[in-house]
Amino acid sequence: MSVKTEVDLKELAVACRKASQVIANLDSGARNQLLHRIAELLSTQTEEVLAANQKDVGAAREKGLSEAMIDRLVLSPQRLEGIARSVKEVAALPDPVGEVTSMWRRPNGIQVGKQRIPLGVIAMIYESRPNVTVDAAVLCLKAGNGIILRGGSEAFHSNTALAALIGLALEKEGLPTAAATLVPTTDREAMKQLLTLDEHIDLVIPRGGEGLIRFVSEISRIPVIKHYKGVCHLYVNESAEVDMAVNLMLDGKTSRPGVCNALETMLVDRSIAPAFFEKAAPALVEHSVEVRGCPETMALVQGAKEATREDYHAEFLAPILAVKIVAGYDEAVAHIREYSSDHTEVIVTQDYRLSQRFIREIHSSVVMVNASSRFSDGGQLGLGAEIGISTTRLHSYGPMGLTALTTEKFIVFGDGQVRH
Repeated sequence: MSVKTEVDLKELAVACRKASQVIANLDSGARNQLLHRIAELLSTQTEEVLAANQKDVGAAREKGLSEAMIDRLVLSPQRLEGIARSVKEVAALPDPVGEVTSMWRRPNGIQVGKQRIPLGVIAMIYESRPNVTVDAAVLCLKAGNGIILRGGSEAFHSNTALAALIGLALEKEGLPTAAATLVPTTDREAMKQLLTLDEHIDLVIPRGGEGLIRFVSEISRIPVIKHYKGVCHLYVNESAEVDMAVNLMLDGKTSRPGVCNALETMLVDRSIAPAFFEKAAPALVEHSVEVRGCPETMALVQGAKEATREDYHAEFLAPILAVKIVAGYDEAVAHIREYSSDHTEVIVTQDYRLSQRFIREIHSSVVMVNASSRFSDGGQLGLGAEIGISTTRLHSYGPMGLTALTTEKFIVFGDGQVRH
């Protein structure tokens, strides 16, 4: 497919801006009806999507992509049905648009409030996972926004087929298809041009590897919500229940190693380490997890390799786990503060006061007590789907659902007051 010119991309953004105003003015029922139409098409018109996905998966295997990366790419009837369910879940969520979040009266009698409104047009730039095409579009449309989707080359056919279904749903509801627009090229020059259109696009959300996020952040003239990487930690405190800790480790590391909420580093208190690794080490071997650890870890885990400083910074997205044995809570927190990517941190402990300290002292976007890092996900946290996980502390922090795709304006009610 040929690369679109800068003029074409500007026209695309202008059309999306106009369409977004139509979506913003719909009532909640009409936007929900659109989402149900999308869900219906995802359930009934799957052949073209699955055929397109097979092209992408075949090309990925030819390129020698890892099984973890291919897993992120694969669609199946079951996964499509799961995506359709998530669309219905978003439709069932309360509509944030128009919500008055606060109201107060001034001494002169005027009433001042804040009301939620759509952000406008959002550009979503993402890699690998074709479900993002649907998740991002549905969330943006429900929140009254327009969206410009720019997926990666590895999922190009899948994204095109899914975007066509969304366009068909818009058309069947009598709405402008430009409200959810897929950029029909993966050329990087086109992406650069898109990132200059600050008069027509209000926010950019890049979702993918660290290189993509840094590239977008450095080039964009438009505000960017960043999610550099998910270096998620599991800290096994000396008071932890060993079986629970082992289960949380396995779920966090092995259920889907290629996703951003998978565990990458585990910290274990020295006093519990022998008892913990007596069960944890065989489990890691059974699941073919490579351990890279400190010298104390290597003495307790047969076959473990020595960890480097880079390993503790790494988002492996693979069955590799960095491990460090620590003297106690303070050393664990210091390690997390030094190496965290502000994504998700978990403590396993039966000490309630310590768990409260951990929640208070760790400032990552999601902090958990005795729960798997894999719950750090918009759907799992009750947001329906998510458009991404922000590790930028301005505007939105953590999994971004509907509310994060709105902003607030001030509204004022008076009865003739003037300011002299």
